[in-house]
Amino acid sequence: MSVQESSPKATQARPYQQCVVTIMDTTDPDIWFDENGVSSHALRYRGQFADEVRRAQAGERRGELDEIVARIKKAGEGKPYDCIIGISGGVDSSYVALQAVKLGLRPLAVHFDSGWNSELAVDNIHNLVTRLGLDLYTHVVDWREMKDLQLSFFKASVANADIPTDHAFGWVAYKQAEKYGIKYILSGANTATESVLPTAWGYDAGDARHVKGIQKRFGSVPLKTYPLMGLVKRNLWYPEVRRIRTVPLLNYLPYIYQDAKREIAEELGWRDYGGKHYESVFTRYFQGYYLPRKFGFDKRLAHYSSLILSEQLSRDDALALMEATNYPEELRKQDHEFIAKKLGVTVEELEEIYRRPPVDYSEYPNAQARARRLFRFTASVGRLLRKLRILR
Repeated sequence: MSVQESSPKATQARPYQQCVVTIMDTTDPDIWFDENGVSSHALRYRGQFADEVRRAQAGERRGELDEIVARIKKAGEGKPYDCIIGISGGVDSSYVALQAVKLGLRPLAVHFDSGWNSELAVDNIHNLVTRLGLDLYTHVVDWREMKDLQLSFFKASVANADIPTDHAFGWVAYKQAEKYGIKYILSGANTATESVLPTAWGYDAGDARHVKGIQKRFGSVPLKTYPLMGLVKRNLWYPEVRRIRTVPLLNYLPYIYQDAKREIAEELGWRDYGGKHYESVFTRYFQGYYLPRKFGFDKRLAHYSSLILSEQLSRDDALALMEATNYPEELRKQDHEFIAKKLGVTVEELEEIYRRPPVDYSEYPNAQARARRLFRFTASVGRLLRKLRILR
């Protein structure tokens, strides 16, 4: 079955169509096209991000980067670290750590151990902190809670079943920043390789109300120690009151994905996983099997489209890559059995859960409306606080 044939929304609502610039298609239920067949993703990139990426790739944002680095160093004077970097073992976070050290920064590496790390990811993280001489803080989740929460997201039949890991990572970074009085978190998020991500494929992982709502309905283990972080703390308390800033470092320097992989391999002993975000066994399985099989969502479309837009990959090469597999059947079967066993269910029970019809996240408790109101309030508070600081 092809991706477009299995999509629960796209094929039933309208005919299949693919962007003439990228390879994004109607498996994104929210995509639209202009009269020339150019998708909303490509048009948004051209209007909002193209010039920023071009300037960064040409080295024209170096002045901005130098100013940011100077502020980080000044804010970190007298402290053991001047910034936080969340380390997953993937390309983006590894490259951020390498560049941060080259810029003379003193980062604390933090990691959320969700219980799903591959052995290769553990090795890559170890090599990174060893070769760069970094301290590493690892928060190990209570597996009994994490296992039950992960199973609850599967039972809920929502698309973004990777939220239990994604939600917690931000909490770990903010907590360590608060502990050491650090004002800057360096993020691996970037426009050059991640400009395309359909909302329907991966809605807000920071929604604690959504996490609690799904666990209350499908779970059996109370979340007593799992690191939940509500909207106010995530979007107001830490960034505005505590003034902890998140800096997308890769948006200020040339970032060519394949070059970055070669650089971290040579300098950090990093080894490739074979796919974006495949450092986690769960994420590899989630992106390579669960999403395409249950929802018809293939995240490679977004990953490759982002690289097309930043001129790191041709459309023809992207289409050719889509014909190949980066998730061999033998590995998929191995992961399938491993996931079931680790979650404490049989393969048959897991398959029965997957056969349940897809459910939109909005069918469960969520804080989207509250978030929109808070963002408006946060923007107002931010402007007021900045004005008061100026008046001082």
